[in-house]
Amino acid sequence: MSLNDPIVPVVTEPAVDAAIDAVLVPEPQPSLAAEGLPSRFCCFVTGTDTEIGKTLVSAAILHTLVAGGVRACGMKPVAAGATMRNGELHNDDADMLVGESSVHLPVNITTPYMLREACAPHIAAKLDGVTIEPVPIIAAYAEIAAASDAVVVEGVGGFRVPFSDHFDSAQLAEQLNLPVILVVGLRLGCISHALLTVEAIIARGLVLAGWVVNEIDPDMRFADENVEALAERIPARLLGRIPYLDQPNAAGAAKFIDLAGLPGWPSTRD
Repeated sequence: MSLNDPIVPVVTEPAVDAAIDAVLVPEPQPSLAAEGLPSRFCCFVTGTDTEIGKTLVSAAILHTLVAGGVRACGMKPVAAGATMRNGELHNDDADMLVGESSVHLPVNITTPYMLREACAPHIAAKLDGVTIEPVPIIAAYAEIAAASDAVVVEGVGGFRVPFSDHFDSAQLAEQLNLPVILVVGLRLGCISHALLTVEAIIARGLVLAGWVVNEIDPDMRFADENVEALAERIPARLLGRIPYLDQPNAAGAAKFIDLAGLPGWPSTRD
């Protein structure tokens, strides 16, 4: 086995097996209503494109959960662009999620597919001689969920990034069946990108839990008007608007995101 081969976690505990069954055969959920969401807080963070702040938002959510005493873990199922450090492959995005988590598991669990080349995952996987498949990811998620009270799963690039000829990130979101939080990178063209992504999420019967605006272009004109146009058209709550940050970090971004009221969020628990 090479360092590039994905390691399928061994999951034999009954609680983990039950979690896998729940993911593989999820309960039907309405596309927009809150009913049917899990009692614990779990979410799938996707974005309008690559480099628009998915990792920042995911890390900010974890930061808030951990600051509130929640046993939380971040997951980056597929990470393209890894370098060898101290005999182990590392990816900056995956490392940021690990740094904001309070539950720490082996990297082959939190990132089952760590790919070397910083390019589209299906290309990076081919270069590494591996095929990205759903089962190792689902098994890893089940193990994380069994060890944590909250799980934040970050997708790759936009919502429909190919993983292989027969599997993509939208299908992964369907398999995990988690409430989706959409990160909108505020720049020219974001309205169409956001609305097309919203349509794709709803078309798959997934719950759109809310959306976060991340201001990535400090010189964008008519930023407020763009946000207003999106708010009128996205059938979910705006969870926050992160201003342009010279040095973006989880703690700083967390100040601008409010997830209170979402099902499973700690403040809603009995």
